[in-house]
Amino acid sequence: MNLATEDISIHDETLTLTNQRALVWKRKGTLIVSDLHIGKTAHFRKAGIAIPSAILLKDLKRLKFLIDYFEIETVLIVGDLFHAGKNKDVDVFQDWMQQLISVNFELIKGNHDRLSNAFYESLHIKVYPNYKDVLPIRFVHDSKHCEENVFCISGHTHPGAILHGRGKQRIKLPCFEIGERLLVLPAFSEFTGLNTKKSCESSEWFAFTDSRVFKV
Repeated sequence: MNLATEDISIHDETLTLTNQRALVWKRKGTLIVSDLHIGKTAHFRKAGIAIPSAILLKDLKRLKFLIDYFEIETVLIVGDLFHAGKNKDVDVFQDWMQQLISVNFELIKGNHDRLSNAFYESLHIKVYPNYKDVLPIRFVHDSKHCEENVFCISGHTHPGAILHGRGKQRIKLPCFEIGERLLVLPAFSEFTGLNTKKSCESSEWFAFTDSRVFKV
């Protein structure tokens, strides 16, 4: 697995953007991800749409790689860990969690996280209803829970950047969107669409490929 990184500074804290759809706060031993949407592929298969289960396995393999590589103590998911109700993909995730009993998992609930609190407790996932503050940063799923005097890290919108090639060629890449008071994470799952509209005109995009992270 190829890993590329780019360090940025937020309020004198160093955060690491990765080309594996995750953010690392090394000083805190924390991996920050959003929009895993576990259960989405099984949800589509139940509806008769042939989506391979290998998509989920690939996402989980990438997540485990990042946890091991950066020696992560806490995985903070800023919303949409799950996609809908309990299904076979959720069972796969439960089994996968067994190899990570020494890692803390925390979740800020997203609009798709509809499973019961008792279920999250059974997985030893600490749940926050709307946000978590680790000053000087607030972690949210939806930026509507941000405030003017804090810097927010969110998910939810699945940001993507458009690159223009020769002629009319256009390439869409997942990206981190970074503004004056907001950093929006890319969706961790590869089985998501891309929103190419910025939250704010002054925002910057950091897109990534298999080999690098770069400002667009």
